[in-house]
Amino acid sequence: MPLALEGSQALARAIALCRPQVVAAYPITPQTHIVEGIAKLVADGQLDCEMVSVESEHSAASVALGAAVAGSRAYTASASQGILLMAEVLFDIAGLRVPLVMTCANRALSGPLNIWNDQQDSMAMRDSGWIQLYCATNQEAIDTTVQAFRIAERCELPVMVCVDGFTLTHTLEPLEMPTQEQVDGFLPPYFFRHGLHPDEPRSLGTLVGPEHFSEVRHAHHHALLRAQDEIVQADADWGEVVGRQYGGLLEVRGEPEATLGILTLGSVLGTLEDAMEENPDLPRARFIKLRSFRPFPAQALREACAGLEHLIVLERALSPGYGGIVGPEVQAVLAGQSSPPKIYNVAAGLGGRDMSLELYGRLVDLIASGREPEPFCIIDADPMLLPEEDR
Repeated sequence: MPLALEGSQALARAIALCRPQVVAAYPITPQTHIVEGIAKLVADGQLDCEMVSVESEHSAASVALGAAVAGSRAYTASASQGILLMAEVLFDIAGLRVPLVMTCANRALSGPLNIWNDQQDSMAMRDSGWIQLYCATNQEAIDTTVQAFRIAERCELPVMVCVDGFTLTHTLEPLEMPTQEQVDGFLPPYFFRHGLHPDEPRSLGTLVGPEHFSEVRHAHHHALLRAQDEIVQADADWGEVVGRQYGGLLEVRGEPEATLGILTLGSVLGTLEDAMEENPDLPRARFIKLRSFRPFPAQALREACAGLEHLIVLERALSPGYGGIVGPEVQAVLAGQSSPPKIYNVAAGLGGRDMSLELYGRLVDLIASGREPEPFCIIDADPMLLPEEDR
């Protein structure tokens, strides 16, 4: 039976079902409710776990790293400036191939200060070497969190589960929680073959000189590429358990035969789907929900875009001075196709700006105008609020 839960509360319960042995965290909006929920489960005796309250996000990531290499299933969570503060350790975790899971409750980066949702924080960690999975709903976030522990531990890579802050974390809705028996059957006990133990002293993460560093990076890169198979398999296997699947690396929804495609990451997909259904006179679209941003699913994307004439890549972040982050990668992947679609790279909803049902019509108007695609635009920027030279 579905339970009415806030997204963060549901995530706390899902993480507890995965039996973490160490959770380390520092509060930051909008992530705080997740670790508060875990702390309450520990305090109430419902979760046998070491809950470590640290003095910063850098320390939270460091404790999780130490716990994982010492043989404990570990978890942490953060957002925005907290992600940046732990960036040094996130690169260490990935480079050392340590399997742990964290939730990124996506939030805009300062400055200026903004506590609302976009995806600039996780996108800033694009090249850290973490697997990044983006969730469109709270139900997907619950199921992806369970899958993430198995993916991390089988691939010996950390997994970042990205969930839109406030839009999902603070939304109350009916959700299906898996049972402890279902999770235990899917997720075996934690094991890390490079784990440290005082009875067998050794080092992990020692100096690697120029004569071997290229090979280390090569191995890490190819481990991420191979992780695509495990992401797909974990989604399929979990689907057999609970009857819900999310397409593995990406999911095609909407009108499968449409020649207009819209690629999204995160919760904006629901807004666009509702808008299309409420506006039957507007052209239908094929929605491509990109679930795995790292590893980037090149072949799956080529297949999902077959037959498209126009593709709008809708982003929730940007690379200042260049433009899109996801769009150029999509363009590079599709460039070798015999007849690639025209690609329109746009951003919307930066800093939590409301993305209403009218957004779908504005995206469709990009195609109807007949204009050649701009390299990049922020589609919901108000010209009257911009400097005159930028209008």
